[in-house]
Amino acid sequence: MGISGNLNDVMSRIRAAALNADRDPGSVRLVVVSKTVGPEKVMEAVCAGAVILGENRVQEASAKMEALTGRIPAGVEWHLIGTLQKNKARHAVGTFALIHSVDSVELAHEIDRQAAKRGLVQKLLLEINIAGEASKHGFAPEDAKAAAKEVAALANIRLDGLMCVPPFTDDPEDSRPYFVKMRGLLAEINKMGLNLAELSMGMTQDYEVAVQEGATLVRVGTAIFGARSYA
Repeated sequence: MGISGNLNDVMSRIRAAALNADRDPGSVRLVVVSKTVGPEKVMEAVCAGAVILGENRVQEASAKMEALTGRIPAGVEWHLIGTLQKNKARHAVGTFALIHSVDSVELAHEIDRQAAKRGLVQKLLLEINIAGEASKHGFAPEDAKAAAKEVAALANIRLDGLMCVPPFTDDPEDSRPYFVKMRGLLAEINKMGLNLAELSMGMTQDYEVAVQEGATLVRVGTAIFGARSYA
């Protein structure tokens, strides 16, 4: 189908999954994951209707943004979805509309400091290690409430919600319990008086299940651009 056809197919599936769960399809946004994808293919996706581009690495994203200067229309956002090291925070702040992957209070404080220097407020999500995997970054679920309270109090931060990457599986139903747990965790945090609306969860293999369980942001790349080449 090509990038345009793939993108339209994913958007149709998101809409169907939302309606199946009695949700407004407009409450779910698609993050088109453009990591390792060249600028021309990114532009093809944008021309086909992509309005949020998700990148894993600050350096790669910055190079792509520079290559596309003057070509990306107003209203298209760049999101950082990959791990962010503290020493790269200064490059991420103000560059990305939303940072999905804040995995420590220390990183949040550094983002707050860098945002204060620039006189702006940086939007972010807390990454939750929902399955307690040693190979994954993020807050343990039991630590999320305290972390959210501390991060939300920072002057130059706007905490918008939570993000997770459940264990990879070929069966999307295996991801459902983790998405249910994330939805419950967000509800528990909001009982403290916070008003967090975003749940970033679901990728190519399980985004439809994520939508059914409350995702507001789904991160899909392979289903749009095809399998990645990391050579």
